[in-house]
Amino acid sequence: MFQLETNRLILREFNTQDASSFYKLNSNPEVLKYTGDSAFKTVLEAQEFIKNYQHYSKYEYGRWAVLLKESNTFIGWCGLKYTPEKEEVDIGFRFFQEFWNCGFATEAAIACIDYGFQKYNISLIIGRAMKENKASVKVLEKIGLKFEREFDFDGNEGVIYAKTNL
Repeated sequence: MFQLETNRLILREFNTQDASSFYKLNSNPEVLKYTGDSAFKTVLEAQEFIKNYQHYSKYEYGRWAVLLKESNTFIGWCGLKYTPEKEEVDIGFRFFQEFWNCGFATEAAIACIDYGFQKYNISLIIGRAMKENKASVKVLEKIGLKFEREFDFDGNEGVIYAKTNL
């Protein structure tokens, strides 16, 4: 079973025991505000999403559950996502609101990017955010991604940042 560790965090594959936490995370309108995603309707729907999540088997990486190392508490997710039709890998993250502004997104995202560059020799990793999502834009900048361009993010102004594997 995959596991990646940082000073404060453990990142691992989702499992069905995460369904309740995953459901709660995606039930907070503030957490979803800038994502373009909709909330799961039930815990069962979150569980089905986890059961059907194919990224690990297809690409050996994906979005990972993020746990506090000291308590094994699920605080959100972070990881890489390959989109074959665009032939690109993006970094994404989402955390419970009480864990915002603690550096966890930055810490987890750096670990994911380093892992993708070192283990899979990914040449370019991008990050997308709605322009008005200042916190996510700040994280993208802190993890070393550079502004590339603006784009239409589901009818909103979006920005794309990128980092090349040197």
